[in-house]
Amino acid sequence: MIALFLILLGIFINGIGTAQYIILTLKGKIKPNKVTFFIWSIAPFVAFLAQTAKGVGVQTLMTLSVSIFPLSIFLISFVNKKSYWKITKIDLFCGLLSLLGLLLWFLMKEANLAILFSLFSEALATLPTMIKAYSYPETENPLPWLASVISGLLTLATLASYTFENSAFPILYTVEMFLIFLFSFKNKK
Repeated sequence: MIALFLILLGIFINGIGTAQYIILTLKGKIKPNKVTFFIWSIAPFVAFLAQTAKGVGVQTLMTLSVSIFPLSIFLISFVNKKSYWKITKIDLFCGLLSLLGLLLWFLMKEANLAILFSLFSEALATLPTMIKAYSYPETENPLPWLASVISGLLTLATLASYTFENSAFPILYTVEMFLIFLFSFKNKK
């Protein structure tokens, strides 16, 4: 029961961060990378399906939420004309990895392969936003990223044991969000 409470609390905190990000995007104060946010909605969804197949439990709710929240930002980013929309080779590669993960999972019936490809896709999709947060901190706000870190940490705190299927995605997600938080916060003047 405490695990479910902590996960739901983390999702709620992350939801507040997402709502703030959406508001700042609509006001033109944040410029999300549309391709990154689109891939961030695919990769966690693949991981969520694979975690569910492996019987991970309530921790899958966090993975599902970190698919839905970026999807909402991706959709809202079309309202902000200053949002980035440049498809790079890395963006295409990440999208293909996500789809390949689904295909391999379907063909081989091995959910851990889908999680592995989702991790690669997620990490590569994060690079453009990390670079942007470091180089152009005025295009980001650190607080939504901190909310994501808290969500990840609360999910990790609920695990009785750490296995690839239950912890790989939350660990990567938490580290990524922490780095973006640091880059966007450290460079604020």
